[in-house]
Amino acid sequence: MSVTANSVWNNCLAFIKDNIQPQAFKTWFEPIKPVKLSENALSIQVPSKFFYEWLEEHYVKLLKVALTKELGETAKLVYIIRMENTYGNREPFTEKIPSANRGNMGPQEMDVPIKSKNPELRNPFVIPGIRNIKIESQLNPNYNFDNFLEGDSNRLARSAGMAVANKPGGTSFNPLLVFGGVGLGKTHLAHAIGVEIKDKYPDRTVLYISAEKFTQQYIESVKKNTRNDFIHFYQLIDVLIIDDVQFLSGKSGTQDVFFHIFNHLHQNGKQVILTSDKAPVDMQDIEQRLLSRFKWGLSAELQSPDYETRISILKNKLYRDGVEMPEDIIDYVAKHIKTNIRELEGAIISLIAQSSFNKKEVTLELAQQVVEKFVKNTKREVSIDYIQKVVSDYFEMDVATLQSKTRKRHIVQARQLAMFFAKKFTKASLASIGSQIGKRDHATVLHACKTVDNLAETDKQFRKYIEDLTKKLS
Repeated sequence: MSVTANSVWNNCLAFIKDNIQPQAFKTWFEPIKPVKLSENALSIQVPSKFFYEWLEEHYVKLLKVALTKELGETAKLVYIIRMENTYGNREPFTEKIPSANRGNMGPQEMDVPIKSKNPELRNPFVIPGIRNIKIESQLNPNYNFDNFLEGDSNRLARSAGMAVANKPGGTSFNPLLVFGGVGLGKTHLAHAIGVEIKDKYPDRTVLYISAEKFTQQYIESVKKNTRNDFIHFYQLIDVLIIDDVQFLSGKSGTQDVFFHIFNHLHQNGKQVILTSDKAPVDMQDIEQRLLSRFKWGLSAELQSPDYETRISILKNKLYRDGVEMPEDIIDYVAKHIKTNIRELEGAIISLIAQSSFNKKEVTLELAQQVVEKFVKNTKREVSIDYIQKVVSDYFEMDVATLQSKTRKRHIVQARQLAMFFAKKFTKASLASIGSQIGKRDHATVLHACKTVDNLAETDKQFRKYIEDLTKKLS
């Protein structure tokens, strides 16, 4: 007997019927029509977007089990949403959306010692008596490895993340520090590792928290005189994910408490995952003992995606949103928005919104209008070589003189300005800037930036140099 969409769906229905209430089956499964079976993907037609959202939220696991029984582990489900009467078209409008195959993250249970019998106690810790509490992982299940596409720009970070997810606390990548510029996927990758760990090891306690929230909690614990309780709570976590760890800069109390938590987790084979917009060497006002610990494991950089990766990201986004778009428009967006993934996805969302709200067809002209708004607002990144040339020309010297070892005041100032603008206008690390501008180290670049800031406040002529060069480079 040949396998058809109808036969597969009827078998799935028989299984589903045995596992849910008759009324729920009548309401949510009887109206569904099987449409086609392509390889291992079954397409089913549902009457509305709400219907699809309800199935994804409440019955996705049941659907997955039923389909896997029929089509094996690689089974996929695609919803075809049929919406009548759009903009007076005679044909009903259809939208194809793949199933995420993923429910919401459930709360995690944890046994913790308690202070009193007060049932309202929110943060119970190490004192006599044990109580079972539920803590939310704070993970977003939509940020997973399935939609974190691999490219040359993120291969190391993604591979390390997968290794950590397969064996949390058991690899040499502890801590795993993911760093990179704005909108390149640091938070997405951090969530993806946590989500993957919860899938593979449901009994592990995973907690995602931003460094800012961590700091607020710590300040609150100091006010309430529960600092030790705060430390003990975090020492019970199996996988701790801290986002934007650079926000700990200058906060000595929070750094101190994090130092003790980190040591305990590391020594007990627990996994620590950190994200930052700077490499450890470029972090300022972070205690040396903490920085050295950040370097214990692996520091993996996320860079701007190349053209092929940008195309893949756009196609994946459109596929997941159930939208089809001409190749030339995808190509145009990918070629013109290069710096960050968040802006890339934002441009596509704007295009879809413009098209649906203004009832316009997605054309190249519309894409140009949308992209122009994004590109205008994006600061054009200039190269360090270009900055050196502009500064050298401004001070009427050649680049070799600018990079030389001479200590003549006007040449030193020109060199410091070049370093200052390289830090301001590029995403290069301090070490990289120093090596390109006369083979200096990162400490020299840091000193140069501070000197320029100080002179800008005290020296009127020097302030004019900065203003003139800013205009030339902007």
